[in-house]
Amino acid sequence: MWAFEKETMGKGYSAIAGIDEAGRGPLAGPVVSAAVILPDSFDIPGITDSKKLTPKKRDNLYIKIHESVIAVGIGIIEPVEIDRINILQASLQSMAIAVQNLNPQPDFLLIDGTFQIPSDLPQRPIIKGDSLSISIAAASIVAKVTRDRIMVQYHETYPQYNFARHKGYPTKAHKEAIQKFGCCPIHRKTFKGVKEFFN
Repeated sequence: MWAFEKETMGKGYSAIAGIDEAGRGPLAGPVVSAAVILPDSFDIPGITDSKKLTPKKRDNLYIKIHESVIAVGIGIIEPVEIDRINILQASLQSMAIAVQNLNPQPDFLLIDGTFQIPSDLPQRPIIKGDSLSISIAAASIVAKVTRDRIMVQYHETYPQYNFARHKGYPTKAHKEAIQKFGCCPIHRKTFKGVKEFFN
């Protein structure tokens, strides 16, 4: 899991940030990105793609990551902006914001996916990076837990959709709730499964 970090360090970089996002697929809520800079001494077992972990395991690792990292940055793009610029651009923007929120700033970026982000920093997109890079995997956990907690908070405001359970993803129950109650302000009105019911 350290191969990409070690290769990048070998080129003279020292503050390498891993970046990933959570929430491209949901019908509601923001897209959330995290950027993390790990110390060379980082040695927490179980770090991998957040989608492969149980919620309890993610929460435990989230705490351990925060206790160990050099820096964590979060970037959030809300549904109204997702609808305005599209989900891909919103994801890339949220990643860029996460990087801007790092202190100290990194000198190289490892990014999950196929696209570079809007940043002047040298960067490398890595397909399936959340399974191949320790830094990206840690970022994926931070992004996922951060977004899930936001959706649990939204559940308090809009309990009829049960966001605490499905986190805004297009589950059968979520789709049925949209059909029954219509849409709320955090639904993405350009997304299929929402736009048909937006009123």
